[in-house]
Amino acid sequence: MIYDENRPAPGDCPMHIPDGYLSPSTCAVLYVGAATGWYSALKRLKRVLLGRIIPLISVFAAFSFVVMMFNLPLPGGTTGHALGVTIAAIVLGPSGAILALSIAITIQALFFGDGGISTLGANCFNMAIVGSLLAYASYRLIAAGAALTSRRRVVAAAIAGYLAVNAAALFAAVELGIQPMFFHDANGTPLYAPYRLGVAIPAMMIGHLTLAGFAEAAISAGLVAYLQVADPALLRSTSGIVADAPDAALATAARSLQTLWVAIAALMLFTPLGILAAGTAWGEWSPAELARATPHATPGMPPVPAGLQRLSTLWTAPFPAYAPSFVKSHAFGYLLSAMFGVGFLLAVSLVLRRLLDRQQRGEHST
Repeated sequence: MIYDENRPAPGDCPMHIPDGYLSPSTCAVLYVGAATGWYSALKRLKRVLLGRIIPLISVFAAFSFVVMMFNLPLPGGTTGHALGVTIAAIVLGPSGAILALSIAITIQALFFGDGGISTLGANCFNMAIVGSLLAYASYRLIAAGAALTSRRRVVAAAIAGYLAVNAAALFAAVELGIQPMFFHDANGTPLYAPYRLGVAIPAMMIGHLTLAGFAEAAISAGLVAYLQVADPALLRSTSGIVADAPDAALATAARSLQTLWVAIAALMLFTPLGILAAGTAWGEWSPAELARATPHATPGMPPVPAGLQRLSTLWTAPFPAYAPSFVKSHAFGYLLSAMFGVGFLLAVSLVLRRLLDRQQRGEHST
């Protein structure tokens, strides 16, 4: 098959890599990387009062889930979105942010088909682990020694957000771009993502460097500025200046949960605006789109790489494309999807909190 290397990759080159675009071996390696991050995060958070941290992780998972539903128009007629990873890292620290983003990404893949199941490890590694670690490290470095209400913390949040989103995008671009180099048939035809690094990196990075990164920067800086006035306690755990242990500061900040959930509910009502850029609820990366973007196929060869075609049907989400089949309106279906995702996270948070509280009471009684 001949793939036109001068054409941009199909869809909006989002960071949610679908099934079929990465080889099984690439997926396995990135699952190991993601699992290492998950294990380290859980191990560290076990030293905290886990029952008090879970609600905060849930609320930031819900925030990230909703933020990623707001698609932004990017150069070339494509779309992208912020992640919400930076404010999660600033409030929760890297461990909490890794878990919060991973939970949001998993719900997107399982229920809405936004990102694949085979590539879930890759997506979590790129957005949750790389994004969280870089956001936290850059924020701490730039804001070092600044008071909780200092403007430098707002600037630090903006820079951290911009760097985190673009780093996650770059990792995804490289993972996609190396596929045709290492995974092809005897004739040199790519088996998975067909576009090399020279196409994948510009296609991914131009939009994120010019708009999506600035969206994450604005969200992060705005929320830090707001929290400096409304609830500075949420900024204490990663401030580096708190006298108490950072974990203790994070646990005491849980009293702000009700306000945070109300803010997410209000934001959720505006999620239909997220589909205005594309006109439909979701439609990137499908094999059909790849075939349309690659019209020059060798006679007798399939219009889509064989491995990609095989893995693309690995999982069928119950509400694919954030568009429930029983809802005719794209906008209303998108809103219902947001409500379902946030409601699911809230319900899981409440159940886990009760189970952990019951377990702790049982341990104390013995």
